[in-house]
Amino acid sequence: MGKSTNNNRDWTQMYAIYGMEQWQTLIFLLCQAMLFSVLSVLYLLYFDLVCSFFERIFSGGGGGTARFAAGITGSVTALSALCLFFAAANFFYSSVPLHFDMAQRIVSAVHDWSSVKLALDLGCCGRGILLNAVATQLKKEGSSGRVVGLDRSKRTTLSTLRAAKMEGVGEYVTCREGDARRLPFPDNYFDVVVSGVFVHTVRREYGARTAEELKMEDVRVSERVTAFMVSSHIVSFRKPSQHVHGPAEVRLDWRLC
Repeated sequence: MGKSTNNNRDWTQMYAIYGMEQWQTLIFLLCQAMLFSVLSVLYLLYFDLVCSFFERIFSGGGGGTARFAAGITGSVTALSALCLFFAAANFFYSSVPLHFDMAQRIVSAVHDWSSVKLALDLGCCGRGILLNAVATQLKKEGSSGRVVGLDRSKRTTLSTLRAAKMEGVGEYVTCREGDARRLPFPDNYFDVVVSGVFVHTVRREYGARTAEELKMEDVRVSERVTAFMVSSHIVSFRKPSQHVHGPAEVRLDWRLC
């Protein structure tokens, strides 16, 4: 996968530069976790009252049934609180530190950045974590190359450029507003194309078509990584050295995230 580009970064610094998207989700998870935690404590403090409530529901089941039902309910409530806290922590970690680490792994998949003149971050540049990782690598190699970020949102591209300046790689970054399904660039314009959580599906009528079936070369798939509670992989490949004509050529329907 090439030499590692992983850097030790302070979390506080990374969050200061990139912020956090969908912070409402984190707040929602934390509020739900606190709610279930409070309910669990109340179950412990008023367990006898809870048992009395279940005794009225299970009038013919006896005290044992009521206590068992109360115990199960309390256990599920406490387990739910733990799961919600775990989900919130995973979301917080995935938002920037893991995203940064994944960007370094994607960058390390390219063996020689010194020969790269133009790179493209395809779609969903977001806060520019992957884009800036590429720019940082170009700067480290002393390259005169540039990386272009393509995103449909003008507001996103402006945010990305601000983050690049804060990272000290603003001169290596260019952002363009556009649709990845209709690239505003000629063929063979870029040496490297990277993309994070952008390419989701290929039209169903083509089935489970893989990179090998599309005649891509040097296909590599990383180990499983869990981000935002979803398992993912890093896939790297090179385009075919010879263009494929005929039935093997397909029309892809990329969907923007």
